[in-house]
Amino acid sequence: MTDIVNGLGRTTAYGALGVVLLILGIVLVDILTPGRLSRLIWEQRNRNASILLSSALLGVGGIVFTSIWTTYDNFGKGLLSTAVFGLLGLVMMAVAFLVVDLMTPGKLGAALVDPEPHPAVWVTASCNIAVSAIVSASIA
Repeated sequence: MTDIVNGLGRTTAYGALGVVLLILGIVLVDILTPGRLSRLIWEQRNRNASILLSSALLGVGGIVFTSIWTTYDNFGKGLLSTAVFGLLGLVMMAVAFLVVDLMTPGKLGAALVDPEPHPAVWVTASCNIAVSAIVSASIA
């Protein structure tokens, strides 16, 4: 029974941290793109914005998963590494976004929230997934 209680406690702590990191991911994408993200996705049904946000959330989820998977034996270390690597992943995704924005014509954020499908969203989403894969690989 003690194992179950300990497992529930760890799961709750990791789950709460994961949710916080996901919320930070939403806030980050909202800051990097013009307009209110919630309005763009839920009211205007903007596919570009939803693909961008989805890629960031999948990326953060992958980093959190890898961090938990590789450090589960030591709970304190696992929780700390999950927080640190999750935040690092978010920062690196933001940097990648800004670099792509600098290297491409126009404002990337404006293209990504355009109501018409835009190929730049796939490039930016791929950057999010690539960055998260790099961070995840560095954890292991």
